[in-house]
Amino acid sequence: MRDILIKSWDQLQTAVFEDVWDARILRYRNNRVFRGMCDAEWGLTPSLNRACPQNLGLEKMILRSFQKYGYAELQNCASFWEIVAMGQQFGLPTRLLDWTYSPLVAAHFVTEDVSAYERDGVIWCVDMTEINAHLPEVLSKRLEAQKGVTFSRDILEEAAEDFDALQACSDRPFALFFEPASTVNRIANQYALFSVVSNPAVTLLDLPESEHFIRLIIDHRAKLEIRDKLDYINISERMIYPGLDGICKWIARRYAPLGPIYNRRENVDPGRQEAGGTK
Repeated sequence: MRDILIKSWDQLQTAVFEDVWDARILRYRNNRVFRGMCDAEWGLTPSLNRACPQNLGLEKMILRSFQKYGYAELQNCASFWEIVAMGQQFGLPTRLLDWTYSPLVAAHFVTEDVSAYERDGVIWCVDMTEINAHLPEVLSKRLEAQKGVTFSRDILEEAAEDFDALQACSDRPFALFFEPASTVNRIANQYALFSVVSNPAVTLLDLPESEHFIRLIIDHRAKLEIRDKLDYINISERMIYPGLDGICKWIARRYAPLGPIYNRRENVDPGRQEAGGTK
């Protein structure tokens, strides 16, 4: 696993767009996905493992309760994978992890919690083809037939209807990425997809494939610069969480007195100070 320290917005742009040129099609393309977190000390542990470390077997009861009490909102969900993806989006403890195709959406999740601005953040990055190289044959063939690098809900459902069927594909734990149906706007707006490991007791970092992950460590002193510039390009709570809750989160953060707290003189680049007429 490789770490890259990010101390500014410009360094972030350089890092996330490194080596994205595809000479075969003369376009900028890559197969990377990103996961942003406000604390660099956090690993890739799913919410199920954090909430129920004493008994991961509670997973089935959690999903059953979600379907029972969330029936009105879930009645249009057509598959197991759609239901568990919906649960993940709304805070249900699951074995899934949220990822995004957008490095700047990932940067939003690094910087949205202003109470964590004294801590370095992290953007995890991985090329999905490195993970797919370790898929069981039954799954890799289906993916190859679709000429894709991530599973759609339909392709995954054909191969494994639920977690038990997924684990039965191989004795060896493995991971894959799948795209949910855009049943709610936040899934589409976050350019979201999910990772899932076949065995709930195994995390992504427990797998040999973890050597391919890259961590972009976001220096805490750069968080406010990155946050403000994300707002300028419309990557904010208003877009990430469509609805009144997102608008209120955005307003509360936008009008908070963050500059005097986190953009102290020692944290601001001297070159930019001089350019702005301040010494």
